[in-house]
Amino acid sequence: MPDVTANSSGWQRIARRIAAALRPTASRRPAAPRPKPGDYPGDFTGPFTITYEPHPDEVADPGEVVWTWVPFEEDHSQGKDRPVVIVGRDQPWLLAVPMTSKDHQRDAAQEAEEGRYWVDIGSGEWDRSGRPSEVRVNRILRIDPATIRRGAGKLDKPRFEAVAEGIRRHW
Repeated sequence: MPDVTANSSGWQRIARRIAAALRPTASRRPAAPRPKPGDYPGDFTGPFTITYEPHPDEVADPGEVVWTWVPFEEDHSQGKDRPVVIVGRDQPWLLAVPMTSKDHQRDAAQEAEEGRYWVDIGSGEWDRSGRPSEVRVNRILRIDPATIRRGAGKLDKPRFEAVAEGIRRHW
């Protein structure tokens, strides 16, 4: 018989996913609406103040990681749900930088040639699998607060400062 205790964290993850799927849908937070094509005004391109002010509430604040609809750079009418770090405000928009769990250090030269710059921020509560994350620091997204699907955590001050420094360096 296989030793199931050797991989209990994997079994626990599976059990949590099954339990979440079986919960009544009325108790789940509804998904945030996706923006309609043409609603996205384009990525932010001006100067802005990078701020760190996470608050433990339901409102997304700079310094927090949230999941939201992120338009593709080459076609704003398409995109996907992904985590972002909120880094400032441009009323009525939140300003954010996209995150990924893909390791861009291996292809940093190619990414730089394509005009994409990344800062490693390590792993955190925003990734349930505990994978290390990177933040793209030279693409500032405008996020409609109504399209935020859920909060996923916050960056501690040193990691946020590394992101802010990356933005300043490549902006």
